[in-house]
Amino acid sequence: MKENFYHGMLLGLLKAQGNWIVKSNSESGIGYVDIQIIIPSEKTGCIIEVKYAEKGSYDTACNEAMKQIDKTGYTEILKKEEVQTIYKYGIACYKKRCKVVCEQEK
Repeated sequence: MKENFYHGMLLGLLKAQGNWIVKSNSESGIGYVDIQIIIPSEKTGCIIEVKYAEKGSYDTACNEAMKQIDKTGYTEILKKEEVQTIYKYGIACYKKRCKVVCEQEK
């Protein structure tokens, strides 16, 4: 539940970009993606998984987020949409700080 606040803030910021398709909690693979972005003009997509970093354990939370993206097949929905470039983001939040890990799908 603690990650809902950070999820909502990110979602609001990302939806401000008018020409992006931004979805929250959309079904993909064997689960639900926190935030999915498609930038049609660039054929680029992003999968964002947000985690709460208990006691400031940013590295652990980021690693959990990235493992979840891979394990559950969250990028499958973007591949079906024929997105050519896919970025995966694991974001760990704790109090007023966060850490972001990013990988490009190979």
